[in-house]
Amino acid sequence: MPNTAFIRNLYARCRMHGTGEAQVVISNAEIHALIFLALLNLGWNHKELLIPPVNVPNKDYYKIPLSWFEETEVGTSDPSDIQSYLQCCFEKDNDFSLFIDNLAALHRRRMKYRRILRLQPLPTMDQIGPRALLEFGVCDAELQAHWMVWRKWIYDIDNRAAQETGYLFEPLLASCLGGKPVGARNSPVKRLDAQGVPTDKGRQIDCFVPSTSTAYEFKLRVTIAASGQGRFGEELSFPEEVAAASLKPVLLVLDPTPSERLTELSAKFVTCGGQCLQGEDAWQHMESEAGEVVSVFINKFIKPAIHNIENVELSELQPISLNWSEDAVEIRSPSAVYRVRRKQ
Repeated sequence: MPNTAFIRNLYARCRMHGTGEAQVVISNAEIHALIFLALLNLGWNHKELLIPPVNVPNKDYYKIPLSWFEETEVGTSDPSDIQSYLQCCFEKDNDFSLFIDNLAALHRRRMKYRRILRLQPLPTMDQIGPRALLEFGVCDAELQAHWMVWRKWIYDIDNRAAQETGYLFEPLLASCLGGKPVGARNSPVKRLDAQGVPTDKGRQIDCFVPSTSTAYEFKLRVTIAASGQGRFGEELSFPEEVAAASLKPVLLVLDPTPSERLTELSAKFVTCGGQCLQGEDAWQHMESEAGEVVSVFINKFIKPAIHNIENVELSELQPISLNWSEDAVEIRSPSAVYRVRRKQ
């Protein structure tokens, strides 16, 4: 079966991103496994598509240990086979290309973060020693030293997590809606001056869909904290500036929790000719815009992770212990343990 330029480019996008030390490459066997997982979740018959099965541990991607992908020869290693499988799936429904592109992007970022957890070094006292001035004498010096090292390591890990999420979450949602994130430099939405006149300064857009002239703003939730940080005025100006660019502003809030700030922000979007969709309405809107194939990706690979974390009750924080050994970091609560294997 001939490989078109589109299929070759899709294969390349699925397999890798980044350059140099930041480059992440997944194997052809992993892509084969991801294709087969996609077929299982879509309910497609792999025999009809002439795609060999993969003995995946679970149909649910999130229940498969990442080590399984890394340590097991799960599928073919031949790139021409992978491109043939992609071609067959694309011919059945061309939206499959977006499905597998997004699934591969999710998998690559998860594998990259796993590598970060394995390799991020402990800070040295040369890096953090002067911080002792802020707490020295208020607790035992040895305890303070360990506390300083742990919190810096956690801070570094969380920064990397925020960075990787920024490259993943909004682009995934945007692609499912048929659009893409747009930076301020190339944005069709311009900042307004005090007189309401557009300036040359652009406004970043979480998702711009040119075909429907829609500019989306994504939020997990809207709370009173936004105004406390002095950012609520910025939130209110977005729908005005979108409307001034002759586009429709749409706010998607994934968490159903109501708040006074959300009510105010929602009213602003409506006044500016847009709309606000919250909770299940927001998810249904994304699924509707995504279409039959990509909506399955939303339901199986995005929605469960967001819902499960949002449903965790945090009214009282559990005690958590952290333990560092030569080969692992162990995070333990009274009811569960998370063990991060470290590189020797």
